[in-house]
Amino acid sequence: MAKIYYEKDADLSPLDGKTIAIIGYGNQGQAQANNLRDSGCKVIIGSVKDPSYDQAVKDGFEVYDIAEAAKRGDIVHILIPDEYQAGVYKKDIEPHMKSGKALCFSHGFNIHFKQIVPSKDVDVIMIAPKAPGAILRRMYQKGSGTPGLLAVAQDPSGQAKQIALAMAKGVGLTRIGVVETTFKEEVETDLFGEQSVLVGGVSALMKAGFETLVEAGYQPEIAYFECINELKLIIDLVYEHGIEGMMKAVSNTAEYGGRTRGEWIIDQGAREVMKKMLAEIQNGKFAQEWIEESKRGIPELKRMREEANKHMVEKVGRDLRKWAGIEK
Repeated sequence: MAKIYYEKDADLSPLDGKTIAIIGYGNQGQAQANNLRDSGCKVIIGSVKDPSYDQAVKDGFEVYDIAEAAKRGDIVHILIPDEYQAGVYKKDIEPHMKSGKALCFSHGFNIHFKQIVPSKDVDVIMIAPKAPGAILRRMYQKGSGTPGLLAVAQDPSGQAKQIALAMAKGVGLTRIGVVETTFKEEVETDLFGEQSVLVGGVSALMKAGFETLVEAGYQPEIAYFECINELKLIIDLVYEHGIEGMMKAVSNTAEYGGRTRGEWIIDQGAREVMKKMLAEIQNGKFAQEWIEESKRGIPELKRMREEANKHMVEKVGRDLRKWAGIEK
């Protein structure tokens, strides 16, 4: 069974007298920095000179360039995109990671795949909110929180887990519950979930359903409603009541059709593809592919974005969202 920590299991005392340097003030950086500050922690920001830097200043933080923030921080929490972390760490952070400091992440990609290899005399921890930054902040302000994950990769101080728990409490994760995991488990399950279901699988399934109906002569607008727009309603039901709760909420016709035909889509062949996908995550093949793509300036990703934006489903979707008042 998973080990889950709550408010009673954590306190903020391991952060007493320590400065938390948040590196990056984007979606997660802004939310976590504000939550930690509101919890009474000393927080500074390290950022490049861009709009996020200006926003951090506007929000009342002490803001420095990344190297200076890393130098001042006792806990250096890296919240910039995965593809930039290794280069920034080597140039601006590593020279300041002295014995007794802690290095913190919210995703373990660069540690697990050894793009960042910290010295053995610094703690290496992870607190990973399982929600976008905007929701993390909003729930904290409501007096609630979001669930999250916690992991320790290095513990030379003997206090790494206590520091991680304190960080999780300051961010608001222990209000709901923070699950203990490892960097390996967090990275591999996160990448697999994104690729097979949440981003890759669902997007491909929606487009395939849309294309099947349009190619059969049905109106694109009707196809969009049936294969894409209504997915939110189903996911909301799953989020609130689970898969079987969703089944109880839909019609008997929908339930029977879903139960008898769903495995026509996710058949043994699809399951074998999922296993291959997971294997390429576990053996580092996907990580190496993404690292090389990033170094080249993401040409393939840019090409795929451009191609996807030309798809009929995007034009139909934009028009329908505007018509329904969802998008302005």
